[in-house]
Amino acid sequence: MERRAALRHGRFRADSVKMMLDGVAETGTAALLDPYLDRCGCVTANSGTSFIDPGQLPSYVTELDALGFQVHFHALGDRAVRDALDAVEAARRANGPSDTRPHLAHLQVVHPDDINRFRALGATANMQPLWAAHEPQMDELTIPFLGAERAAQQYPFGALLRSGATLAAGSDWPVSSANPLEGIHVAVNRVVPGAKDPVFLPEQRIDLTAAFGAYTAGSAYVNHLDDTGSVRPGALADLVVLDRDPYDGDAGAIAETKVALTYVGGERVYAAPGY
Repeated sequence: MERRAALRHGRFRADSVKMMLDGVAETGTAALLDPYLDRCGCVTANSGTSFIDPGQLPSYVTELDALGFQVHFHALGDRAVRDALDAVEAARRANGPSDTRPHLAHLQVVHPDDINRFRALGATANMQPLWAAHEPQMDELTIPFLGAERAAQQYPFGALLRSGATLAAGSDWPVSSANPLEGIHVAVNRVVPGAKDPVFLPEQRIDLTAAFGAYTAGSAYVNHLDDTGSVRPGALADLVVLDRDPYDGDAGAIAETKVALTYVGGERVYAAPGY
């Protein structure tokens, strides 16, 4: 609390607490409701790792929420997602409604029973869309160890959108590209830019407007930046000008779009050569 008060300066705020609930699927450390499979497709004894005691997590989140902190969960496996949602539910039950805007990041595997809970609890789904595609990490290190049924529950952006959940989007840079247009490309196509792979879980694609919204209004919302995130009277002129209209053309070319100009608060802070 002392650091939150002392570190606020200009555009910088220290009012979020990140909770790393689990690891990643590729190393078998994402926390799953049911065990991983081995290379032969047999059930193992490994269900991943909970880095924070799930029994204590609700009390931690309830206290942070009562103090006005936003909780940012790293929740990659379906057990971690459920633990995070259970903790948010406990905080809501103890403290009542709040504007702390908790969000769950990554969401690689989400059990279908938990999809509707995001909207009900006011928990934002924080997506990293670039990962939701066929590529070696997915096809060689993840799908075989999840099994077909659970592999089909990965990155359920379409289901979350249809449920009415608030979507925010980011990159998780530096472990993947920071270019939001590449992430938007995959959110819409579920194919890596330039690849000829099959569409990854096509029913989980979202439209271009929803993808742009997640990277703009959604990210502004989760960061409590209510005076930006969309183009409207009275909002800050935080604007990006693109070199083409991404709606005018094939969806497979979205990633070819480039940023021409960037404005922050009405001031130009970036111009591509020639602009």
